[in-house]
Amino acid sequence: MSYQNNLLLDVLHDREVSRPPVWVMRQAGRILPGYRKIRASVPSFKHLVKRPDLISVVSVEPLDELDVDAAILFSDILVIPEAMGVDYEIVEKKGPIFERPITQPSDIKRLISGTDTLEKLTYVFDSIGTTKKRIDNRVPLIGFSGAPWTLFAYMIEGSGSKTFAKARRFLYEHPVASHELIERITETIIAYLKEKVNQGCDVIQLFDSWAGMLTIEQYQIFCVPYIDKIFKALEGTPRIFFPKGAWSAVPYFKDLEFEAISLDWNTPIDYVRKHLGKQQIIQGNLDPAILYANPDVIKRAVVAKINEAGGRHIFNLGHGVYPDTEASNVKTMIQSVKEYEY
Repeated sequence: MSYQNNLLLDVLHDREVSRPPVWVMRQAGRILPGYRKIRASVPSFKHLVKRPDLISVVSVEPLDELDVDAAILFSDILVIPEAMGVDYEIVEKKGPIFERPITQPSDIKRLISGTDTLEKLTYVFDSIGTTKKRIDNRVPLIGFSGAPWTLFAYMIEGSGSKTFAKARRFLYEHPVASHELIERITETIIAYLKEKVNQGCDVIQLFDSWAGMLTIEQYQIFCVPYIDKIFKALEGTPRIFFPKGAWSAVPYFKDLEFEAISLDWNTPIDYVRKHLGKQQIIQGNLDPAILYANPDVIKRAVVAKINEAGGRHIFNLGHGVYPDTEASNVKTMIQSVKEYEY
């Protein structure tokens, strides 16, 4: 499908463009006044995530306020564990808390997975249609999911963590059960993302937020085969992979079937292309903290990053925009990208 602004899809299909497209991870969030107003009107973050009417408003606000080149469907990666039977709550200043995490292999038996979870996720799929109407053919819509290991980590740990020691311990103590759980998460992600595409998402991004927690060997064993399965199941849809912190595992991504790899700000672009090929499409990877700087510093950093990428590039941050970032600085970054010409 073609949009009024087709830059993102042009890059992902390796077509020539005059500048890199730009969007921002967490662009639909606390940096924008409309989001803050809507968030204050509902009892909790989870209430917002389950309201298709509000999701569409929040998802599209960055198009109007920031002038980005793509919308991303507002949601949360933890809707999948919840649909599988591991419920969570978002606690202010603490993050996600799971009342009944997976603590032993026998707990896996109580989960549902794959297409059986889809009826519990209709609020996500319903929001795609309302969001597409609000976008009004202006730009493509990105849908996303957490990757298997990242969701596994939350389901075992029972909360966010600096180390995810419980989840990593589970891999060592229960490798067979770990594969069983990761396989069930993988089947659920595939069903979920396929339905997102069926409902109208144009691009898929897979977030492996805690990829950097694992050794290279663990990532090869417990992550790469399952990510490969997900991307193969989504053949025909542009795929972006974000393995945050997993620079050491990059050589093992060569056979994965994705169009673009999104990099955190600590991973050099030339290092990735050395291992994945000079033609590899890169997304990222400006340091989010630079948006605290003055506009002149931001403008210079944008130009430097685009020059570093040297084409085949989707401009983004190396992670989500920080919630206390001034929206005006985000706009400066985006406008600087739009003023660039190859």
